[in-house]
Amino acid sequence: MFEKGLLAGKRILVTGGGSGLGAAMGRRFVELGAELIICGRRLELLEATAAQMRGDFGGKVNVIRCDIRDGAAVDTMLDAIWRDAPLDVLVNNAAATFIAQTEQLSFRAADAVLAPTLHGAMYCTLGAGKRWIEAGHKGVVLSILSTSTITGRAFTVPSAMAKSAILAMTRSLAVEWGPKGIRTVAIAPGAFPTPGASGQLRPEGRDEGWASRNPLGRVGEHGELADLASFLISDSAGYINGEMVVQDGGSHLRGSGAEDLLQWSDAQWEKQRTARSKS
Repeated sequence: MFEKGLLAGKRILVTGGGSGLGAAMGRRFVELGAELIICGRRLELLEATAAQMRGDFGGKVNVIRCDIRDGAAVDTMLDAIWRDAPLDVLVNNAAATFIAQTEQLSFRAADAVLAPTLHGAMYCTLGAGKRWIEAGHKGVVLSILSTSTITGRAFTVPSAMAKSAILAMTRSLAVEWGPKGIRTVAIAPGAFPTPGASGQLRPEGRDEGWASRNPLGRVGEHGELADLASFLISDSAGYINGEMVVQDGGSHLRGSGAEDLLQWSDAQWEKQRTARSKS
């Protein structure tokens, strides 16, 4: 679909790039010629993912352990990256979420979602943007959001809040930083199942026929998201700024995706809380 050198010469940082959608996007970026840096909290996972990418594509893939919830740690990471050369693209992918009755959320539980999803993305964006602007270097920020930014979503309220805030950042910085050569764009994926997300969002007891009710009758494939991300960060998308592209098969046109949880009993919610506390 794309020329092999579509992303040649670009240095790309993907947060949460060791697994799931972050790893899927990273693989495609390397395949298309980019130099990739992936960060996360689990160094062993990052190194295993990077080694597999290098083996498959022979590209340059580096890893940095970083807890993006810590602004100082983010600055240290970006300083280390910039010592070699500036980034060209930041992909805000790292996030956290789980289902819960909102009135039962503790402050700590809410912060567990807001810290990586909102604060981490903001810290990384501000850090990269400051460095780009100071050097007069063009850049792209791609944030992976959610259709909850359009519909809202019951039972994952902190995530919906965080993703909506990052969409506001994307649109605001498109105007503020666009004249400086920095584009900000976003993707709102629908269901692209990963082990981590499925464990948090689709525990036993949820509606099992949800995928078949998508207008296209299926879930998304990781390669589809990776291809869209590759296009949006490429020079071919150089006139797209401040936009969020929805990629969900039209699912959000039917509902938010949380309607089945309205039928859960107190016993089901108690079982879910107990499972979360054990994990």
